Amino acid sequence: MSEARDWNAKTVAEFRANEGRVGGTFEGAPIVLLHHRGRKSGREYTTPMMYLPHDTEPDIIYVFATKGGAPTNPDWYINLTAAVDASIERGTEIYQVTVRDLTGDERDRIYAEQARHYPGFAEYARQTAGVRTIPVLELKRA
Repeated sequence: MSEARDWNAKTVAEFRANEGRVGGTFEGAPIVLLHHRGRKSGREYTTPMMYLPHDTEPDIIYVFATKGGAPTNPDWYINLTAAVDASIERGTEIYQVTVRDLTGDERDRIYAEQARHYPGFAEYARQTAGVRTIPVLELKRA
């Protein structure tokens, strides 16, 4: 098992054992498990990630395709935008979501909000400046 997959598997197990809470890098942060299918393989994946809740709509969250500031988008983002729907585990609840790729001012505003809460996101944006714009996805309960 690759190091990344091993880390994901441990984070998923910890998330499920602690009703959606984890320690380490994500301690205290809102975490969701994203379930998506490989666009080529058809394989099911579960990817833990931080999210930003919508200000007023409890059924909307935002996720960020940072890939730790890498120059390419993560596979989960490509899979998710190809599929347009997925499911998430949020706390102890699992539900289907629709996916919307944000653009322009809306994307910029949401990303800036996440970076205000978690400065590492500002660093990811700095690392990718001139290479790619980090995608922001809205996940809405279906």
